[in-house]
Amino acid sequence: MTGLLSDLPLQSAASTPDSVALRHRDTSVRYAELADTIEAAARGLCAAGLERQGRVAIYLNKRVETVVSCFAAGLAGGVFVPVNPLLKGAQVGHILRDSGASILVTSADRLTDVAAEVASSPAVRAVVVVGGEPGAPPRADLAQLAWPALLAGGPRSLHRVIDIDVAAILYTSGSTGRPKGVVLSHRNMVAGATSVAEYLGNTRDDRLLAVLPFSFDYGFSQLTTAFLVGASVSLIDHLFARDVVTAVQKDGITGLAAVPPLWIQLADLQWPAGLDEHLRYITNSGGRMPRATLDKLRASLPRTRPFLMYGLTEAFRGTYLPPEEIDRRPDSMGKAIPNAEIMVVRPDGTSCDPDEPGELVQRGALVGLGYWNDPAKTAERFRPVPAQRAELCRHRRVELVRHDQGHGAIRRLLLGHHEEPLRAAQLADDPCPRERVGGAHDDRDERLERDGFGDHQDLPSHPGGAGGDGSTGRPSASSATLTDVPFRAVNARSTTA
Repeated sequence: MTGLLSDLPLQSAASTPDSVALRHRDTSVRYAELADTIEAAARGLCAAGLERQGRVAIYLNKRVETVVSCFAAGLAGGVFVPVNPLLKGAQVGHILRDSGASILVTSADRLTDVAAEVASSPAVRAVVVVGGEPGAPPRADLAQLAWPALLAGGPRSLHRVIDIDVAAILYTSGSTGRPKGVVLSHRNMVAGATSVAEYLGNTRDDRLLAVLPFSFDYGFSQLTTAFLVGASVSLIDHLFARDVVTAVQKDGITGLAAVPPLWIQLADLQWPAGLDEHLRYITNSGGRMPRATLDKLRASLPRTRPFLMYGLTEAFRGTYLPPEEIDRRPDSMGKAIPNAEIMVVRPDGTSCDPDEPGELVQRGALVGLGYWNDPAKTAERFRPVPAQRAELCRHRRVELVRHDQGHGAIRRLLLGHHEEPLRAAQLADDPCPRERVGGAHDDRDERLERDGFGDHQDLPSHPGGAGGDGSTGRPSASSATLTDVPFRAVNARSTTA
């Protein structure tokens, strides 16, 4: 039974130890080696003072040690906090202090860049330095150790973990304010991996390319989905879109996930002939893919199946549009992903009729636990499903949609006046662009929808039932909650068609 995040690579190591789990540059890591390293790092983190549910911030580019640190923190009984490697100074400091991270895993050069922020983060008690020897500590009372020393930490016992424990805190980009930490349990993340692998049909023969940052749920899910089925993941930090195409060809990639700004660039490239012989699918989330971009990609990769998906970081993913439905339903958000319930309801919670505007409500194991250290925001965004007994429902999030009668598909409606313009630069910098919406529809929204700048968000996989109290850093949410994040839908309507 797979219940914990760390079970994903460890169980694949038990069943297919010699299969390749990770590829990074010219290095391949097999599942047996990955599992051994995760277990050694978990014991090392405990030896370094990690307490149960203590936070481990990971500020690295994509490399093997980054992956190991994330899964080791969960195995040790801690919580991993992946920090976007593009963030600098004050942003990194905010995440360190807000999360209360006690251990930071980073490289020597990155530690130099954020030394002042580490020094002013009193909860940080130890720094693990990857790819070099530690220098002078940013603070006199700060313990430092090199990565090999962490792995040699000894037979320290691990903290007890169950599936409803917090596994990760993923911070939003903060493009419209300070980053917020979305709290995810082990069950959330395993449920998300299981759901995605089911509708994408992933197997141990797959080779996925990790293009997006692991601080983005859509990026991290490339690891969880692959590890669930024993597939391999190639790690890449690309400078140019052409680097992605080269990696797809070099590693025989079978599944590629990206967001609209990258897909727009990739669609304009000349793809080598024959890539669609092994690239069996591509996925899009984090925004609507412009139809012109999709048409170019389908022309370049005629045998590759495109999956268009919708979701929010706080609820991982809600719907997907099967490739065979794209031409018949080009404006559809698709249908509910496995193990998620999508409803279209009136304000009183009753179900909408076909073509009637209403709220999109999502409930189930993929909705996160709340916002870290922010009970007020959690209470605002995570709410009980209307017209249901609180103890019987999970979570929901609000969106403007209509239901496609007889086919289980959802069509998203235009959301009306945008309180804040969504800039192309923001899309380029933020793998999970977000917008605030509300009010009445106007022509500007139609342009945003048509051009692909006014649509979905994506999130990580997570289940419901938050609890705890903000004073201890736990999310504050009722046992039945819902999320309308990062969209704030005012006068939300949808229709069932």
